[in-house]
Amino acid sequence: MKPSEGHPMPSRNNPERSIRVWFRLIRLEARMQAAVSERLRLIGLSIPQCDVLTTLSEEEGVSQQELAKRLYVTKGNISGLLDRLESAGMVERRPAASDRRQHSIRLTETGRAAAMKALAVQHRWVASTLGRMNEADLEALETQLIALRDAVREAQEPEKVGTAPA
Repeated sequence: MKPSEGHPMPSRNNPERSIRVWFRLIRLEARMQAAVSERLRLIGLSIPQCDVLTTLSEEEGVSQQELAKRLYVTKGNISGLLDRLESAGMVERRPAASDRRQHSIRLTETGRAAAMKALAVQHRWVASTLGRMNEADLEALETQLIALRDAVREAQEPEKVGTAPA
């Protein structure tokens, strides 16, 4: 069905371009994930494992619930991830001092080393891609991405079926 047949227009100014840009962003994100995933696989990590390790390298001792929130995953997903990382000797769960029912998640030395390798992999990849852009273009891209992020946050709630956007 065409936008003119009852669907809201994606952009008042140029609906075709906004759809095209959206598809480009989605495809670019998928390519970026695949490229980084392949490089992380060479050091024995998945992207989700890398996310956990690098997040813990920034702040250890967080609860499983807090870690899930930071990574935008469910408690069930983080539980399985932590189980696998714990089995691999990369993280450990310690009873939280404030609440013995919760656990504080910490990196082991093996996990810290893996996090540092993963960060190095990511930094090399970023240098080979975004790092090739000149400063003005990077600044403009960052400005646009922040504006898009803000628009996405504002539109976080799904529209009710059958209603037109304001």
